[in-house]
Amino acid sequence: MLNADSAAGSAPGEPGGAPHAPPSEPLDAYSAAVIGAVEAVGPAVVSVYVGGAAEAARAQGGAGSGVLVTPDGYLLTNEHVVQRVQEARVSLVDGRSVPAVVAGRDPATDLAVLRAQATALPYAQLASGQRLRPGQLVVAVGNPFGYESTVSAGVVSALGRSLRSRQGRLIEGIVQHTAALNPGNSGGPLVDAHGRVTGINTAIIAVAQGIGFAVPAATAQWVLSEILTQGRVRRAWLGVAARDRPLDLRLVRALSLAARGAVEIMSREPEGPAADSDLRPGDLIVGVNDVAVDGVDALHRELARVPPGGQISLQVVRRTQRLAVPLTVREPRPVP
Repeated sequence: MLNADSAAGSAPGEPGGAPHAPPSEPLDAYSAAVIGAVEAVGPAVVSVYVGGAAEAARAQGGAGSGVLVTPDGYLLTNEHVVQRVQEARVSLVDGRSVPAVVAGRDPATDLAVLRAQATALPYAQLASGQRLRPGQLVVAVGNPFGYESTVSAGVVSALGRSLRSRQGRLIEGIVQHTAALNPGNSGGPLVDAHGRVTGINTAIIAVAQGIGFAVPAATAQWVLSEILTQGRVRRAWLGVAARDRPLDLRLVRALSLAARGAVEIMSREPEGPAADSDLRPGDLIVGVNDVAVDGVDALHRELARVPPGGQISLQVVRRTQRLAVPLTVREPRPVP
């Protein structure tokens, strides 16, 4: 026999009744955050075309994305998008297509700076002083092949990743994220919920679905400043060919070395800084200014802290002796 409550039917949300409809507020808040970020940065995102007119480049698929960071037309994109060209075209979301020149490039970070030949342009803010956190919402925005504001959202997966440039040099501090990167999005911005640029998207791992990478905004800001003030990115250079070399444990113990790896000097550039010092082929670099290095990547990391023209002390193992070799670093010779 049914009681009065069961005869009348249970109220929604009570045992035996219809389930509650899922609340819409969390989805609305998420959508609002993504929409707000896109609306903030979208007008500053451009298509970058190289190798001829925009129409020809579009037909050949030779395009990437970029983001304007100053009102007088300076924009950031990937170095591999522009490669060795000196001129390009950029298409804005308002339909304009304007010529651009390459102001500078930095293959070591896969970044390039272009200047669009226009003024009073919309631009985005580089969040170089903002600290990202794993799990934070990020939005990848691109303008591939002229399609306005191609958008994907995700979260920061990890910070401090390393990624090799096409030159083989290690790019430090890479942001790993889950915002899908579509073809042509390379060079576009990765932004936070406020529309501030937290990175420049640079690569994906094709065999690993949903993994994207971005050069952090702090690195992009440094590259931009170097190019605008110096006309190029300056880095310290030793002028050597080198390779990673594991060390015999007996040598490590005998010389009280801090690591079990070193950088072996294979040869010296005839006109490089190393040729003007006592550094010799066969020497094993185990430290820079009292900081241990265990391989070429660690050596690059320490050299990045030294301005061209600065003097360093290389800690070197030569046969069974540990020596200090003073050396003044310089900029590498320009590539013709």
